[in-house]
Amino acid sequence: MGDVVSIELVLDAETEAQVRADWDRLARAGHSSLAAHTAPSNRPHITLLVRPSLPPHDFAEALSLLPFSVTLGAPLLFPHGDRTVLARSVVLDDALLAAYDAVRGSVPPGDDAPHTEPESWTPHVTLARRLRLASLDDALALLGPERSGSAVALRRWDSSTRTVTSLG
Repeated sequence: MGDVVSIELVLDAETEAQVRADWDRLARAGHSSLAAHTAPSNRPHITLLVRPSLPPHDFAEALSLLPFSVTLGAPLLFPHGDRTVLARSVVLDDALLAAYDAVRGSVPPGDDAPHTEPESWTPHVTLARRLRLASLDDALALLGPERSGSAVALRRWDSSTRTVTSLG
């Protein structure tokens, strides 16, 4: 997929700060980290839907579910070659699944990115995109503990225009 539009859950300020602290610890130790991406649109989030394009939609049902509690759990890896995406898993519970289903139910069927299709979706918050597997043990030792927080807002990210639109 080239340019994409994604619908994402945004975390409360305290939880976001804790994720950013993980990013910063990884960066200070010389590891790959999302701290290196300083664009204002770069913030911790949980991706619910990704498509090559998506006309504006009404996500009122999903918005009505906010805020709700989320648990950022154990580290999660998406390896590719000698590198991996390092993420914090997000515990899938009824509230998160309801938000995911509400977002998907608000849009017609489309060309979803495989990692957001119902049978493949793994909720997570990304910490690093190209972490070398050789440094994985060191990177994992730098991460803070599992934590609870809240999903507080929904946003739309359009990579072609590099714009974020708050949906509520």
